[in-house]
Amino acid sequence: MTEKKKVVILYGGRSVEHGVSINSAKNIYEFIDKDKFEAIAIGISKSGKWFLTKGVSKNIEEGKALSILLDAQKPGFVIAGNEERFNVDIIFPVLHGTDGEDGSIQGMIKALDLPMVGTGVLGSSLSMNKIVAKRVLESAKLPVAKYMTFHFTQREQIKFADIKKKLGIPFMVKAANLGSSVGVNKVKKPADLVKALDDAFKYDDEIIVEEFIKAREVECAILGNNPPQASMPGEIVISKKYEFYTFDAKYVDPEAVRIEVPAKLTKAVAEKIRTLSVKAFQALRCEDFARVDLFLSGNKVYVNEINTIPGFTNSSMFPMMWKERGIGFSELITTLLTIAQDRYDKGKRIERSFSSALKF
Repeated sequence: MTEKKKVVILYGGRSVEHGVSINSAKNIYEFIDKDKFEAIAIGISKSGKWFLTKGVSKNIEEGKALSILLDAQKPGFVIAGNEERFNVDIIFPVLHGTDGEDGSIQGMIKALDLPMVGTGVLGSSLSMNKIVAKRVLESAKLPVAKYMTFHFTQREQIKFADIKKKLGIPFMVKAANLGSSVGVNKVKKPADLVKALDDAFKYDDEIIVEEFIKAREVECAILGNNPPQASMPGEIVISKKYEFYTFDAKYVDPEAVRIEVPAKLTKAVAEKIRTLSVKAFQALRCEDFARVDLFLSGNKVYVNEINTIPGFTNSSMFPMMWKERGIGFSELITTLLTIAQDRYDKGKRIERSFSSALKF
C-alpha cells in the first residue's frame, strides 16, 4: 500500500482576510482525498504565532504551539513543550492577503526546499501589488482600466479635480496590497475622496485610483502549467443595492450576488476572456492555479486583477468554475497537489552549486 503524503493545510495569518482563509481551509481539509493524503492543519494566529490544530478551527491558539526546523535537508516542525518533531511532504498555503499571498510565506517555504501548491515568490509579489501588476499587464499589451497611483507621503497632494480630469467620475480608490474589497471605495464627490483615502491608507502606504468601468464582473479560473488551462468564464451578478462588489457582498450577505457558471456569453467573447486570462497568468509569472478577474463592457474586456490563492469557500468561483468542467472539489485538490509536486520535481534539475577556482 502506498504511503499517504502528508499535506500541511496552512491557514489563518496576519491579514484582514484571516476569516476568509479559515473558511477556505475548512473546505480543503474536509474534501481532500483521505485515501491518498494525510491532512495536517496548521493555523497562523492574527498575531503571527503558528499552531498545530485539530482540523481547521477559528480558535487557532487552542492548538499546539509550533516552531519550524530551519534545515533545507530535513525541514519539519517541532511541537513546543515535548519537542516532538514531525516532517511533511507538501504544503498547501490557503492564506489570503498580506504575508500569505504576497510572496512572504512562499519565500520561507522555498528556503526550506519543500514542495508547495501555488505561485512562488516572484509571481505572488507581482500579482499582490495592484500597481505593479497593472504595469506588468500593460507591458504585456493586455487591456487594463486607466489608473493613477499615490504614496502616503503624497497624501496632501491628492486632489479630487486632478483625478476627475484624468479618470472621470465616479472612480475607485483601492489599497495597493489587499484583497476581498477591503480598503476599496467608490468616489463620486470630494467628501467621498477624503473618506476613501482614510480607509485605503489605513491598510497600505500605496494606493491605486482607477476609472470606474460600468461593466459585467466576469472571472476565469486557471489550472496547471506549460500550458495552463482556462475554465469557461463565470459571472457575478451583483444586487442593485450594492454599487460594487464589496466585502459584505462577497462574504456576508447571501442575497447580494447571483453567480452564473458558465456566464451567458457569445462563444467569441468567452474565448477572448479565456485567452486574456491565460496571458495574464503567464505575464505575472503565476504557477499551478489562479483566478483572473475581468470587466466586460460591451464586447470590450479589461483585466482587473489576478488572485493567486483564490477562495475555496462554498460560494467561491474557482472551484465552481472547475466543477462546471466536470472536476469536483476532491479531484481539484488532488490535481493541485499533483501539479505542485510535479513542478517541484522538475525544478530539481536547477543547479545550486558552482565549481570554480575561488578560494574561501
